[in-house]
Amino acid sequence: MTKKVVIVGGVAGGATALTRLRRLDENAEIVLLERGAFISFANCGLPYYIGGVIEEREKLIVHTPEAIMEKYGVVVRNLSEVIKINKEEKYVEVKNLKTGETYKESYDYLLLATGSSPLKPPIPGIDSPNIFTLWNIPDVDAIKAYINEKKPKRAVVVGGGFIGIEMAENLHALGMEVSIVEMLDQVMGPIDFEMAEIVHEHLLAKGVNLHLKDGVSKFEYENGITKITLQSGEEVNGDIVILSIGVRPNGELAKEAGLVQNQRGGIVVDKHLKTSDDSIYAVGDVIEVEDFVNKIQTMVPLGGPANKQGRIVANNILGSYKEEYKGTQGTSIAKVFDLVVASTGVNEKTLIKLGKEYKKDYNIALIHVNSSAEYYPGALPMTIKLLFDLEGKVLGSQIVGYDGVDKRIDVLATVIRFNGTVQDLIELELAYAPPYS
Repeated sequence: MTKKVVIVGGVAGGATALTRLRRLDENAEIVLLERGAFISFANCGLPYYIGGVIEEREKLIVHTPEAIMEKYGVVVRNLSEVIKINKEEKYVEVKNLKTGETYKESYDYLLLATGSSPLKPPIPGIDSPNIFTLWNIPDVDAIKAYINEKKPKRAVVVGGGFIGIEMAENLHALGMEVSIVEMLDQVMGPIDFEMAEIVHEHLLAKGVNLHLKDGVSKFEYENGITKITLQSGEEVNGDIVILSIGVRPNGELAKEAGLVQNQRGGIVVDKHLKTSDDSIYAVGDVIEVEDFVNKIQTMVPLGGPANKQGRIVANNILGSYKEEYKGTQGTSIAKVFDLVVASTGVNEKTLIKLGKEYKKDYNIALIHVNSSAEYYPGALPMTIKLLFDLEGKVLGSQIVGYDGVDKRIDVLATVIRFNGTVQDLIELELAYAPPYS
């Protein structure tokens, strides 16, 4: 009997599930419903389009709805918002955002890939016309148009996470004076403070102003300039402001349907990524996942895990066997001007929050090396922080450096995934030549 799968949301998890579903069953009826205009786009590339590194907007569009339908023989409807799930009768109610009409779409299985949205806390003045978030193609179009029209000279980025740092670099590349405002005492939360200090020094050397341990009290817009009053009383002015202060899961649809959620609104799923309803699965930023290292529940809004989850869900819906999602370890990497910052697994501050004690529960190796043989021209410094338990099991790592950070973090991420130890690292036989290691 032919099965019908309805997917709510595209981009990473939803689009990956669609392609895998079709490969598993050429006769299945597959329908993808996306609220936005774009089904599949390179959201990680958005800051680099603003900065001019990526010159053509079209390169951000991975697949159009027409291309997906033609290649995979599926139904794709963009500008189609699912406004209700009827679990008992197994249909979703859909609103066509172009015409305003609503209709019902039945399903045998439903996949929720509704993603997340940028946080916009209720701060006075936050809706000023020169304040933007960056999350999708309409966002990038709005920012690009504003920059082209208004020619801002000063930019303020509120939030020092990955997107905030990437935006700071790209706005700086356009010739703007850039300031970063961050409530924590450091930028880039996944790394520990002593590693972040290397990043701080690099940002300051590049001319970026840092306002750490300080939040925003209010925004005041006048004559094209937003005055930002910080909680410390300090004032920062910006011709353009980018908000990058975190995301929230788009869990409203699941909540109205009565699916089990955590306190943050993330959908609770089992090891097969099934929700509390046997016919409904969920993937991506909207779900709660298990931390692979600590075995606790968390939320990790990253594209890599979402793609993996989409593939696993497709296998569980139409495949010949059930596959488990074994957790997320949060492997990530970012370019910070000339630096590269990467992390995987658990950091020390998380271990401390969990009640772990240094030398009682875990050990640290802080390693200062070069990107290539020291005698080879162009060798650049690199700092590696390695965390491991008393039996030597690798728990996590952070690397800040220049060349070669990516390959080293991938080796460590692989060791963690296979529950490897520091002894396993010693036993590895890795490629060596003076220009590379």
